[in-house]
Amino acid sequence: MPIVVSNRQRAVRVDLEPLRQFAERALIECLKLQQRKLGSLADLPEVSVVLVSDKRIAGIHGRFMDDPTATDVITFDHGEIVISTQTAKRQARQFGTSLAQELRLYLVHGLLHLCGYDDKTRKAAAEMKRVQESVVRRAC
Repeated sequence: MPIVVSNRQRAVRVDLEPLRQFAERALIECLKLQQRKLGSLADLPEVSVVLVSDKRIAGIHGRFMDDPTATDVITFDHGEIVISTQTAKRQARQFGTSLAQELRLYLVHGLLHLCGYDDKTRKAAAEMKRVQESVVRRAC
């Protein structure tokens, strides 16, 4: 299954090739999780990762989730993961990481949602965070 990474914003400079390579490795790691977690990732014909601005993700957030604020990542069941590069840049500064690391975390977070993980409860969020960090480590 292909994973396509595209940049639809100009606010933050992103080196796409390393992110694309990471995305391919992360997808393989997440597909291994399908055996243990119910989800639709393996059934998708393609996964699309789209990098956008805060303004664009706020519009998407408002339209589909009734919250018109910028957010870090939104995942759609049909296989689209939308990531805000501006939010990633801000949070990288806040948490003392890099833009690349934040983008990798968001990408894996989206893939895990497609695998059936959720972060709606404290317990589920803790499990998802643990798995997310493990996938990022293995895919780097």
